[in-house]
Amino acid sequence: MRLFHTLAGFSLALASWNLQATTLIHNFDGYQAAAQQLDKFNTLVFDQGKVLATGDYAALSQKYPQAKKIDAGGKVLLPGLIDAHGHVLGVGRLQQQLDLRDQDLPQTLQSIKEFSQNLKAGEWLIGRGWNQVLWAGKEFPTRAQLDALEIDQPIWLRRIDGHAGWANSAALKLAGITRATRAPAGGEIIRDDNGEPTGVLVDNAMALLEKIIPQPSLQEEKAALGTAFDLALSLGLTGVHDAGVPEQTLEAYRQLAAEDAIPLRVYPMISIDDKNLPKLLKAGHVGAPDERLYVRSVKVYADGALGSRGAALLQPYHDRPGEKGLLISPQGELLAQIKLATENDFQVNVHAIGDRANHIVLDILQSLNKEHDQKPFRHRIEHAQVLTLEDIERFPSLNLVASMQPVHATSDKNMAGDRLGEQRLEGAYAWRKFLSQGTRIASGSDFPVEPVNPLFGIHAAVTRRDRHGDPEKGWHVEEAMTMEEALRSFTLDAAYAGHQEQVIGSLEPGKFADFILLDRNIFTIDPQEIWKAQVLETWVEGEKVYARSE
Repeated sequence: MRLFHTLAGFSLALASWNLQATTLIHNFDGYQAAAQQLDKFNTLVFDQGKVLATGDYAALSQKYPQAKKIDAGGKVLLPGLIDAHGHVLGVGRLQQQLDLRDQDLPQTLQSIKEFSQNLKAGEWLIGRGWNQVLWAGKEFPTRAQLDALEIDQPIWLRRIDGHAGWANSAALKLAGITRATRAPAGGEIIRDDNGEPTGVLVDNAMALLEKIIPQPSLQEEKAALGTAFDLALSLGLTGVHDAGVPEQTLEAYRQLAAEDAIPLRVYPMISIDDKNLPKLLKAGHVGAPDERLYVRSVKVYADGALGSRGAALLQPYHDRPGEKGLLISPQGELLAQIKLATENDFQVNVHAIGDRANHIVLDILQSLNKEHDQKPFRHRIEHAQVLTLEDIERFPSLNLVASMQPVHATSDKNMAGDRLGEQRLEGAYAWRKFLSQGTRIASGSDFPVEPVNPLFGIHAAVTRRDRHGDPEKGWHVEEAMTMEEALRSFTLDAAYAGHQEQVIGSLEPGKFADFILLDRNIFTIDPQEIWKAQVLETWVEGEKVYARSE
């Protein structure tokens, strides 16, 4: 009897402790995409990292009278945002490299010169972000422009989309790239009228130079990932899909997970280019949907990017009639890659930007679907940027996710017309066409191609305008998303794209209490002001992991 009373007392104490651990946050305007409608609420209750309820304060405060109460001060509460396509290591490393985004050519050259002054002798000058489309003349840069800066270090600067790079003569010499060097399949060495390399390498040709650049150690990668995690949390991201990681980066993630050092949810895609891919696939999935690290997908590359004219098109470029872009992998190789992944039970996420690349990928997936049902995989087309109208209509039958980046449309709006002409724009950045047929859009940013801030993406999705407000009425505004659709694409449908919609993506009972507080109501303000919203707090599993300092 004494033992029974002891245990009973312990149970009562434990129950009391659990009640005390329950937290009720209230006095906010809450929104979430749940089921088929937009759910509004002003109170959230959670315990042990999981949501117990959302709803009205009067009812929930009565149901949980002993809960710890937090007054949100009238702010806005949303589920934690998920970026479905970013490059985590890339953005982490960029914090120590040269960022050239949004600069004209004179500013770019001045930034390079200034950055070089803090480098050691022989150290590579590495950076990214240049965009010749923003420059007078819109022409690719040359090594002569870098050589004129009289910088001793070898220089390698990736274009903003990551699909072209710009080198000085010192870097080309170290890589052994001369007029006699042949470009690999799926790549291009830009040459001058005399056949000499100009310093710009496109897509697969970049590997000719990048193979000689010293690569970061495992510890350096772990540190860079940590830097990226902190940045993501400060901007309201509680989940990130890392679009293409090699074995060493995967190992860095594994070690961080073992050290309990991943403060948000990461869904890395194993890069198809990894030399140990068969071994990695045979080892099976890593983690589970409810863990901070979950690996069950492969990143495949079909073509390049539109800005560098590497996107594979069915018809020639409007502004370069003799070119149709590049297939990074020929069709037979793509088929073998996708088949290898699916045979090992891995989801396939294919980078496809041009209409030719998308058409080929859809043909491959359709052929595989006849052999074995592909729909449970939830395969994804990463970018799905330019398609024929007929190919857009093929997505539902294969249960494909359109993994798209809204900010790309507002960044590319001027260049896309030059590259494609008006007729092909009908199937470009076509969010409304996908949504109207029931295709899920998983939104992301493609950082560091674009800024990490997901509110920039929500703004672009709703307005089809850039952050300067151009064009005034929106660029092809008929393809814009509603505010509810934009939120869903960065929450519940992004979670679905990572096979995690049962545990994250909304604040339904039983899911993790991942949420953010904003300083303004993005549902009620002028849509052009959405991008200015600031994240005040970020919570993961009921724990505050970021608070904005005043």
